[in-house]
Order: sequence, then structure tokens, then C-alpha cells
Amino acid sequence: MQFPKIGVLGGGQLGKMLALAAGPCHLPIDLMDISEDFPAAPYARRFIRGNFKDYDDVYNFGKTVDILTIEIEHVNTDALHRLQQEGIKIHPRPEALDIIKDKGLQKQFYEQHHIPTSPFTLYESEDALRADINAGKRSLPFVQKSRTAGYDGRGVSVIKDENDLEDRLLPGACVVEELVDLEKEIAVIAARNERGEIRTFPAVEMVFNPVANLVEFLSSPARIPNEVATEADALARRVIEAYDICGLLAVELFLDKNGQLLVNEVAPRPHNSGHHTIESCYTSQYEQHLRGILNWPLGSTQLKTAAVMVNLLGAEGHTGPAYYEGLEQCLAL
Repeated sequence: MQFPKIGVLGGGQLGKMLALAAGPCHLPIDLMDISEDFPAAPYARRFIRGNFKDYDDVYNFGKTVDILTIEIEHVNTDALHRLQQEGIKIHPRPEALDIIKDKGLQKQFYEQHHIPTSPFTLYESEDALRADINAGKRSLPFVQKSRTAGYDGRGVSVIKDENDLEDRLLPGACVVEELVDLEKEIAVIAARNERGEIRTFPAVEMVFNPVANLVEFLSSPARIPNEVATEADALARRVIEAYDICGLLAVELFLDKNGQLLVNEVAPRPHNSGHHTIESCYTSQYEQHLRGILNWPLGSTQLKTAAVMVNLLGAEGHTGPAYYEGLEQCLAL
């Protein structure tokens, strides 16, 4: 049996783990990124040097594969639209990516589809936001998010008091959201194929670093009531259907003090809320993404065991080789 050639835009750790998941089925995986030193390069059938934000690089790479997918959202979607018109399968759809890349369009999408999300206002610039603050039209506290190019905690600023206005406001177009009275932050990863089959992984609970806005700890399953888990599952299914996405969609959710679930944002690719699935589930998120984009039957998402993930973040200001205290004890477990 001859499998389709799969191309991945991005050569980071997610691309590496996608390539590793493709190995048991001998799926041909080609990757494109700017350096052969990136984590995924040794695991690809072919590694092409190129910039996934550049139209020509994306278009020329896409012409050499049958299915093109991503490990990061911030790619050149103009090239993806052209490739799709020329018959290359693109997952996730470029139309969905255009929305997801822009946090303002994301929020409007949820509003238009009656998907619960926190109240928000769009601003064209930092000056426009400051004008509303000075006029008393925008009260503190709030969360400011850059509309584009933000991920892994970048492009997010929590403004709690007037001191934060001095040096924490972000430049450029932004989304300003009301600060949610949080009980927990959870995530559900949904997978879908072209025939419309959907499977979801059990909800996970995430604890974020308050400064870096990055996940520090994750536990699966989330410590939430069964009815909340059921509601979160249904909401993730609703969101992936609304976007008409094949492959994975990680749906990040706020659970507020009143028990209401709100969609925070989504990622149409493997996600840091799903790394644990490699060991803890019958099907990893990486294998599931490949199954979805290939239109194969989706695998079981049942947990084999409860799991905890610790995200090892570099110490602030540190440069040079990393030292992991306690590594030998961990390896001996």
C-alpha cells in the first residue's frame, strides 16, 4: 500500500513527535523549517530549509506533498489557499487558520456561533486602548492579548492596576478581555476526520506560570465534576465542527467560580496539553492527528492511567547549557 506524502510546516518538538508517531506505519513525513539544527530534522524523510511565513517557500514545499499540515499556526496562509485550489489537501483548512491566527477574529467567531467566551473589546492600537482607559470606558483589571503572533504565553499581558499601565501594555492591535474569576483552566483535545468522526481526549487541568503565562503543571483527568467534564467534551466537539477542521483542535477553556465554561482560545495542531497522551492513552495526540488528516478511523482516546506533566521551564535570565536538578532520580522511577 502506498501512503500519501505528508508535509509539516515547522520543525520543532511537535514536528519531531509527529514524525515519530508516523514511524510505526512507515508514513513518509517531510518537514520544512529554517534550520537543520531544529529538533524534528533527524526524524523526517526529507527536511527542507525554508521559512513557513514566506509565500514562495510554503507554496514550493506544498507542491511536493499530498497532504500539508502544521505544527504552528503562524504560517503563510495565502500560499495554503493557492495550494488548496490546486488540489493539495490542507489540514487544518486555511479558512480556519485565517481565523485562529487572529485572536480578534477568533473571539468574533465564537460570538457569531453562540459559543460561550469571555466578554471582549477589540482595539486597533495601544493608543486607542489608553484613550478608553483615560475616558473611563475601560476599567481595571483586564487581560490584553495581541491579535496576531502570540503563542506559548507571548502576546498576553494581565493588567491589574495603574502601575501595570506604565510598562505592561502591549503595542499594536489587541483584544481586551474581562478578567475571569477563575476556578480552573482546563483543555480538551478533539480530533476529527473528513467523514465527520470525532473523538475527544479526557479533559486535563492546567496550572500556568503567572509571569510567563506558560503551562507549568498538567493533570489528567481534570479534577472536575462529571457533569462539567461532559459539558467540556460537548463544547470541544461543537467548536471543532464549527471550524470544520480535520486533525486535532486543542480547546482551552476557563471554568469560572460559577461553574460556567468559557472558550479561551484554540490551537489546530498537537498541543502542550496533550503530551501526556504518548504514555497515558491508547492513542497519542500525534498519532490521532495523523489519523485525522489521512481520513483514517480515529483511535481510542481512553486513558490507560492517570497522568501528570511537569513543564521544565528555563530559569529567568539563564543562558548556556541547562542543568536539571534531580534528573537521575526521575530517570530511576
